[in-house]
Amino acid sequence: MTVLVTGGAGYIGSHTVLELLDAGEPAPVVLDDLSTGFRWSVPEGTPLVVGDFGDVDLVADLIERYAIDEIIHFAAKIVVPDSVADPLGYYLNNTAKARTLLATSVARRVKRFIFSSTAAVYGDPLHNPVTEDEPLKPVSPYGRSKLMVEWMLEDTARAHDLAYVALRYFNVAGADPKGRSGQSTPNATHLIKVAVQTALGLRPKLQVFGDDYPTPDGTCVRDYIQVTDLARAHLDALRYLREGGANLTANCGYERGFSVLEVIESVKRVSGVDFDVEMSPRRPGDPAAIVAANERIRRTLGWTPRHDDLDEIVRQALEWEKRLMARGG
Repeated sequence: MTVLVTGGAGYIGSHTVLELLDAGEPAPVVLDDLSTGFRWSVPEGTPLVVGDFGDVDLVADLIERYAIDEIIHFAAKIVVPDSVADPLGYYLNNTAKARTLLATSVARRVKRFIFSSTAAVYGDPLHNPVTEDEPLKPVSPYGRSKLMVEWMLEDTARAHDLAYVALRYFNVAGADPKGRSGQSTPNATHLIKVAVQTALGLRPKLQVFGDDYPTPDGTCVRDYIQVTDLARAHLDALRYLREGGANLTANCGYERGFSVLEVIESVKRVSGVDFDVEMSPRRPGDPAAIVAANERIRRTLGWTPRHDDLDEIVRQALEWEKRLMARGG
């Protein structure tokens, strides 16, 4: 069995490749256009193909050449405000090309498919923690682009011999505890990365987008999941499908949230730096609070978090940012 990892040179994808190798799996094949990923993040001995996951001929050739029967699909555009400004770009990359990837997978008899979905499919949920049965009402083109892929997966699996797990990620943060990978995109918008960059003097100040939300301190509340814990969930999903598990959609989060101001205090505490914070207006597409209910993934996949500690996550992100500075970017 060979796994194709689209977006495997990126943040979550590279950590999942490491987890596959650490678990003794054969080296997966990484397909990445390197628009936000890095060649150096792919471990030595792991095949890296630079290209577009929407390229039918390329994907078909890879499936045949490497005898691929499992795909973990990460490659996507992920910045919510950008999706509001460029909805068609997001629907092309995240939705239309995913349809092409699915069609090629079915035509070439791929058996198992793990999809990187998002908590953004819930929009501004009525209840927190939010369960998988919450009404799906995304408020951004990004969330809609991912929800459409979930629908395509469900319909495709019903019509063809394809089993899938769709994991709805909450806010991914931190870095590999062994220091092998981390969030490396210079202009990433993830709060913890931006905050540690500010603590290290790489940014002059940290902007907080909105302090008038209906939350305890007025700032957005999110469920921050450590990236290695998330990567292991993909291995759990593969094992589950290999054992004949039914198609599954599941949240992946810790079932507790932190506000933007609480995260900032953690970064200041861990770094020892009291950096400047500027309050700014709300951004379009940001729900007030969203926290995962995780009973389904724990029960069905046997997933157990190992790094559910905000200060630990911040410390990992800080150490990784220092490594990037040492290597020049």
